[in-house]
Amino acid sequence: MVLLSTFLDLTFTGLVVGAIYALFALGYTLVYGVLRLINFAHSEVFMWGSFGAVWMMTLLGAHQGVSWPVAIGMLLLALVAAMAVSGGVALVVERVAYRRLREKHAPPLVALISAIGASFVLSEIMGLRDRIAGWAGLEDVLAPYVRQARENTAFVNPLPNVQVLAIGDFQIRSNQLIVLLAAILMMVALDQFVSRSRLGRGVRAVSQDAEAAALMGVNQKRVVQLTFLIGGLMAGAAALLYLMHIGVTRYNVGFILGIKAFTAAVLGGIGNIRGALVGGLVLGLVENYATLFGLASSWKDVVSFLLLVVVLLFRPTGILGESLGKARA
Repeated sequence: MVLLSTFLDLTFTGLVVGAIYALFALGYTLVYGVLRLINFAHSEVFMWGSFGAVWMMTLLGAHQGVSWPVAIGMLLLALVAAMAVSGGVALVVERVAYRRLREKHAPPLVALISAIGASFVLSEIMGLRDRIAGWAGLEDVLAPYVRQARENTAFVNPLPNVQVLAIGDFQIRSNQLIVLLAAILMMVALDQFVSRSRLGRGVRAVSQDAEAAALMGVNQKRVVQLTFLIGGLMAGAAALLYLMHIGVTRYNVGFILGIKAFTAAVLGGIGNIRGALVGGLVLGLVENYATLFGLASSWKDVVSFLLLVVVLLFRPTGILGESLGKARA
């Protein structure tokens, strides 16, 4: 019974974490599918979204013990804040770091270097926000939002974390269930948007053949902006779900998580929305199952990258391998 409870716990928590990876990975998948570019600044888009949620909760004065309707309302406002911040940062990254290079037909290596530079800049701006507020003379006004800028920042989750199901020592808590279901619903909604909507068809057309799409009247510039915006919105949603599950964030939280989300995208088939879902869930499960073989939790990162190496050796296109442009409605 103990072994069954352990297996069930590892499976469910692996699915929860994997769903967050998958939602995060959509930004890498969408941008690569359209531009054939790895947007390494996407990890900081996620990080900024997490702080957007924290700041909204600070503004609302969130605390434990509120009623379910109030808690859900606070979380919805935090979701809007996280998605708005991440979406806005993603658009800024596209405008500042990539657009000019794309217009000048710069080599992919130049865009990659620009992405890495943008990642460091966004991370350090958040890490120096206390000093920036001091330079602007707003340190006292913004004190709740800028204190301990380079330390862990806690997220106050007002939603009661109650037990939903128990099998022996295995328990499913309400927050875990919300995170898993919300992530899957958002990914399904995005998949349907790309497959069936007019804007989604434009994204797929540019991904498949940008020149032919332009001849058919598709505005490539708007499609690229839309792609970055959607990726940012999904990263913001993933950031809130991550905070509900983990409870803290920091200025460099996107580094390891970003690499894992990129691993999930490659694992499922980068450029494939459904591949991101599959890759994220598989990665989360493999990480957790590794502990069954006596590996410490600190080895989870190693296991993730070993899995990536194995997949690239034997199936470089990923598990599903279908590109965004070839997705069928």
